[in-house]
This record gives sequence, C-alpha cells and structure tokens, in this order.
Amino acid sequence: MSRRVYADNAATTAVSPQVLEAMLPFYTDIYGNPSSLYGLGQEAKAKLEEARETVAQCLGAKPQEIFFTSCGSESDNWAIKGCARAQLKKHGKNHIITSAFEHHAVLHTCQALEKEGFTVTYLPVHKDGLVRPQEVEAAITDKTALVTIMYANNEIGTIQPIPEIGKICRDHGVPFHTDAVQAIGNVPINVKEQDIDLLSLSGHKLHAPKGVGALYVRLGVQLQNLMDGGAQERGKRAGTENLAQIAGLAAAMKEACSTIEERVARLTPMRDKLIDGLLKIERSRLNGDREHRLPGNVHFCFQGVEGESLLLMLDMQGISASSGSACTSGSLDPSHVLLAIGLPHGVAHGSLRLSFGDYNTMEDIDYLLEVIPPIIERLRAMSPLWDSIKTGKVNYDPYM
Repeated sequence: MSRRVYADNAATTAVSPQVLEAMLPFYTDIYGNPSSLYGLGQEAKAKLEEARETVAQCLGAKPQEIFFTSCGSESDNWAIKGCARAQLKKHGKNHIITSAFEHHAVLHTCQALEKEGFTVTYLPVHKDGLVRPQEVEAAITDKTALVTIMYANNEIGTIQPIPEIGKICRDHGVPFHTDAVQAIGNVPINVKEQDIDLLSLSGHKLHAPKGVGALYVRLGVQLQNLMDGGAQERGKRAGTENLAQIAGLAAAMKEACSTIEERVARLTPMRDKLIDGLLKIERSRLNGDREHRLPGNVHFCFQGVEGESLLLMLDMQGISASSGSACTSGSLDPSHVLLAIGLPHGVAHGSLRLSFGDYNTMEDIDYLLEVIPPIIERLRAMSPLWDSIKTGKVNYDPYM
C-alpha cells in the first residue's frame, strides 16, 4: 500500500483541530448546565447562545430561529413531522411533496406520515438528477402542507434549484423545507433570500463531531414539539444541551461558511480532472448533471462491475470510498437514487462515490486515476457478463 486516500467525506469528516480546540473548554472549565441560575450555568448559557448566533449568521437567519439537534436525520424528522402535523391540526392540510431520491431520513419520514393518513407526491428527478421547479408547482394543491426537497443529493451530488422552488412555495403559501446536510459549507445559503422556511444540517459533514446538528425554523412557521419534558430549546426539544458538540458545530460552520469560495475553487478542478479521467474507462458513466453538482462529488457507474468488489479492492490500495449513502452501506439492494434517475439494477450495482474535502489534494486525484482503471479491468476480467456487455449482446444502460 503506497498511500492512503480518504475519499468518503460525504459519509463523514474528521474533526478539525480548530473544532476540537473550541470544544475542549466545555469538558474542563465551562461544564455548567445552561439551565442553572448560578454563575457557572449562566456562563454555559451565554456560550450556548453565542453558538446559536454563529450558526444563524452562517444561514442568514435569526438566533431564535435555530434549534440544536443530535443529527441531520433528527432535524429532518422534526421538520417534516412537526410541520405537517401542525398544518393538519390548524388548516386541515394533509399533502406533502418531496422527490423520489431524498435521503431516507426524509423518505421514511414521509412514509411514516402516510400511515397517519397523509398523502405524499414523490416527484421524479430525471436522468440528470434534478428536480424541475415547474413540476413542484404543478403538484401543489390547496391541501399541500409542506414541500421538502434536498439542497444537494447525498449520493450523486446534484444541486437542486432551491431558490426557484422556495419562491414557488412562498408564492403559494406552502412551507418549504430543505435537507442541506451535504450543502452546508459547499454552497452559499441564505434562508431569507432563498425563501427557505425550514432547513436541516449536520455537524459531522463539515469537520464537527458526530452527534450534533441543527434545524432552522423561520419565525411564524408552526412546528410541534420534538420531545417534551423540559424547557430547553425554547420548550420545543427537551434535554440538557450537548454544549461541547454545539460549540464544535458553531466553530465548524463559521470556518466552512467563510471559506466557501476558496473551497469551491480548490475542489472543482480536482473533481473535473477525476471525472475526465474516469470517463476514459470503457462503458463508464457519470451520474447526475456535471455542472450542477457539489465541488467535491464524483459518482460513477461501471458496467460489468459489482460495487462491493470495487470498494474492497480500493480499500486494499488504501482508498476509502463508498457505493452510495453511508446510511445504507450494509444493504445489497441497488441505490434508490440511481433507480430514480433511470438506471437499471444491473448498472446501479456497479456504482462508486468519491467525495473530497479540506484535506484532499490533487495528488490524491492522481493516485485514484492510477489505481481505479486497472481495478476495473481486473474485475471485468472476472465477470462472466463482461464479454456479453462488451459485444453488445447485453446492455443494461439505456443511456449508453
């Protein structure tokens, strides 16, 4: 093994030294309960609100619109269930609009609400992996309680037309939620300018620790409580705040959101070089629109190759990658994201996601381009179907 390359930043990231430094005082000195009235508790309370203000500034929001959670999945659940149930109770609205390739934290939440009597429209995302704003508008009815469309897809990295969708929802008086877990720090976000009513995010995608996230809720949007039993988070989410991790999230967001331009400028050439190199491999395909995608996301399918075998051989060469969402990495079923953009099972099984972050270099890209093609060649040499695919007797991919 000549070197190691971590290319799975969409799954999780390493805690940065700056974030760790920001967290440490809350394990040693500022350990008071923010709900306590004495000095140590009030010092902790002040730091909690300071972190809330930092997160709000990164989103163009107000501090009182930020609620801290344990992760992006919790934020998604709370936003969708809390808003939908509040809309049903107050206005009798029971219709939700989402896309077919959302994260399972959104899809499974919508499916759970269907069991409660809600109806859900799952919009197509087409072969480029993009939602069409006009299709969102066409799906809105007088019963629509919520629209939830992810900002950037966690597998293929396509960036959705969020400002356009947000304006449509605002014009129709429908609350709009976006799962921005993959977008924070990679795309400039201003919730006011982009007409976003609710936004979910997670810390461990941007060098904060696992176990902390946040939910933005625009003032005026009604949201049922997530948990009862305490006055924390303005009575909406009971439980003593995890102040150390919240401080880490705030530090990570401040760093990530203040350096978006530099990050995009550095990662985009790396991404494009890798895409160009992998497209030279016979019967390879880039999944999702090439331009409207995250700067550090490359997602490919290779005909005649099983994704699991590819990942294992890459690991033997010191490369950490994935075939899709980390939340479904134990499943042998093909990705619902790839099926949603029209890929058949045979092609979807041969997928590879490579995602880069602050610690990757152009030398990492060179190493990937050195290692991946011979691995593909070796796997295809062992595949009983490859000859049939190569000669045209079998073609699983309608776009090739």
